[in-house]
Amino acid sequence: MNIYVVDACVAVKWFIPEIHSESAWRLHHPDYQLHVPGLLLLEFGNVVNKKQRRGEISAIESEFMINKLRTALLKWHQDELVFLHAFKIAHETDRSLYDCIYLSLAILLNSQMVTADLRFYDALKRSVYATRLLWVENIP
Repeated sequence: MNIYVVDACVAVKWFIPEIHSESAWRLHHPDYQLHVPGLLLLEFGNVVNKKQRRGEISAIESEFMINKLRTALLKWHQDELVFLHAFKIAHETDRSLYDCIYLSLAILLNSQMVTADLRFYDALKRSVYATRLLWVENIP
């Protein structure tokens, strides 16, 4: 069983067709166990809210997406479990605390964080955290 931590950039691609969506869908495999921090719901909701405000999706579509994410086969973790470590990583790498919550969870679970955030990935792909990162296009 492969364990992956999925960030909000990847989760959005499950619902909204955009670049890397097909790759993100490869995570829906019976051999993969997907983990997420509680923060995912807030970040995902923020993206969906913006798209609804811009008229890109309807209120019905946004409600559907939120409900589907909440009931998806994801293992949810409390942010408090990884907050202090994520805070340290964010300071050390000069990255956002939000992104480092996912990375810290991947470290805690001895797994990899799957991301479609190219700036975050590029900033850390040669760091001590490189083995904990997986670019969305590189999902096996």
